[in-house]
Amino acid sequence: MRDIRIFSAFGKAFIPKRIAPNIKGQFLKIGYNEVPYTLFGMLFFVTFIVTYIIYFYQIFNTIKTLNPLIFLLYTFITWTVIPLVLSILTMLGIYFYLDLKIFKRARDMEDKLADYLTYVSTNLKGGMSFESSLWSAIKPEFGLLATEMGLVSKKVMTGSELVDSLEEFSEKYPSPIIRRAMNLIISEIQSGGKISKLMDKVIEDLKKTKLLKQEMAASTLTYVIFISAIIIVIAPVLFALSYQLLDIMLKFMGRFAGLEIANMPMSFSSETVIDPLNFKRFSFFAISMISIFASVILSIIQKGDFRSGIKYIPIFLASSIFMYILASGILSSLFSGIVV
Repeated sequence: MRDIRIFSAFGKAFIPKRIAPNIKGQFLKIGYNEVPYTLFGMLFFVTFIVTYIIYFYQIFNTIKTLNPLIFLLYTFITWTVIPLVLSILTMLGIYFYLDLKIFKRARDMEDKLADYLTYVSTNLKGGMSFESSLWSAIKPEFGLLATEMGLVSKKVMTGSELVDSLEEFSEKYPSPIIRRAMNLIISEIQSGGKISKLMDKVIEDLKKTKLLKQEMAASTLTYVIFISAIIIVIAPVLFALSYQLLDIMLKFMGRFAGLEIANMPMSFSSETVIDPLNFKRFSFFAISMISIFASVILSIIQKGDFRSGIKYIPIFLASSIFMYILASGILSSLFSGIVV
């Protein structure tokens, strides 16, 4: 228990006070009421453990013979820069993870917003007040949207203004669809118009928007198939073929090294600046980069946002590397008898 408190204390000290409210707001958006300071404290200790390993196993042996002042300078820089870089990378990773979770939750609510507002509109037409309609429309099948609207209803019941509660909900998540729908409802409430008629128009627009997105995704299916084929098949096979051709050329040049062919202004040398092992490493790196960026491009084409494609990166990455290894093995067996 004491260890957990120590980690929590370090976590609170680790996070600057200026950004602490923003971090708390981000965690609230993914359903955590409290910031996990214990986790941040553990990560703080992990950064120093990693710095210790890097310093004593990589840097210390190199600088221990230097002048004492230079040795102290390098030590100070190491124990300052490396923890700072690791901390920044850790915070960026956590922020990126939170951003993805928030984006996923917003998309989930967007998909169910039209159905929820349909219940609200039905309740309004049945004679209920708008506040009661919001509460009565909450159903378990709406999931996160039901939870959020439940919070809105509870705030209204405990004395908060309806408009303020709806505005807070619309600004909580980065969703233009939710924000636009809530702004229209709020403006109609403030103007005192017939909210049920506006609600029907909002529901119709939401359904049309959802249908339009599905049609756009279907119309881009050809591009998705083409880019997927490039990622999984074409690029790995071309890199594997290039490696085999390089290997054949090097064997051929090694066999005729030092010979000069008559009437030809050229000679063969076994010395080369191209290392097959380096080319193979480059191939893995290039295939990985192609898979990552192609996944992002596919997400933008289909969904209009790169964050939807993050989940496809491991699939494309594993498939393309597997195809490269498979193609390399097949081509190696086919070309093995060309140069003996």
